Amino acid sequence: MAIKDTAKLSTKFQISIPKAIRIARQWRAGQVFAFIPKGDGMMLVPVPTVDDLAGLARGAKPTDYRDRKDRV
Repeated sequence: MAIKDTAKLSTKFQISIPKAIRIARQWRAGQVFAFIPKGDGMMLVPVPTVDDLAGLARGAKPTDYRDRKDRV
């Protein structure tokens, strides 16, 4: 990412994400993002859809896990 990949906050408090970043991250119109405060800045993180999470826990064992009673 180059220094030229910047954006200006409009009078309607909107920011356009530079095309190079949108393409590199494969972000699309209508995608939902979360704003996470980080020091003096802000992290912009895409919120995953249910389809994005499909298969995430494949192979996880529903047994042999620590319960609240096991915690110290």
